[in-house]
Amino acid sequence: MKSAVADILWTILIALVAFLLLRISIQSIKIDMPSMKPTIQPGWWVMLNKVTYRFAEPQRGDIIVFHAPAAVEPGKDFIKRIIGKPGDKVEIRNSTVFVNGIGLREPYAQPLHYTMASGTIPPDSYFVLGDNRDISVDSHYGWFVPRKDIVGKAWFIMWPPAQWGRAPNYSQIGPDAGTSSGRNLKEASQGVVAS
Repeated sequence: MKSAVADILWTILIALVAFLLLRISIQSIKIDMPSMKPTIQPGWWVMLNKVTYRFAEPQRGDIIVFHAPAAVEPGKDFIKRIIGKPGDKVEIRNSTVFVNGIGLREPYAQPLHYTMASGTIPPDSYFVLGDNRDISVDSHYGWFVPRKDIVGKAWFIMWPPAQWGRAPNYSQIGPDAGTSSGRNLKEASQGVVAS
């Protein structure tokens, strides 16, 4: 009898530890806004990896979930794509996003119909845009995402079943080309590479 009780307690303890580890490392969210269309649609469920940025820096092209700026949507989380990293210069003109002078070819994004003067991203902050550019409330309105406000990286699309699979993050090549991708700036100016 004593052995059975010990076995049950160990099973409960292991299940509790596994549950807690999952809670701090992954999270599922339901998308309720159209700012990432056509890449991620309202009603879809996405799983986030909440630990990846403890071991690596966020990269251009990553789809992230973050706490919205308090002045924009207090208490809400947004999902957007990282376009610029700390120290990058971002500009939008002629329906094209430029990072450090390189125009990005973005097959995932809806066309945009606005401009934005060149600006430098502050330390520990990221410039983000929704893929549905014209309707997305994002960094082109003048705010950045502090690193501490990032909840996690979109990792897996869980619903609907027809879209089941890895989230469509892209590795956008910029001034640090050649460090992890093995590509150079000339190749970088030609577009993006799926990750």
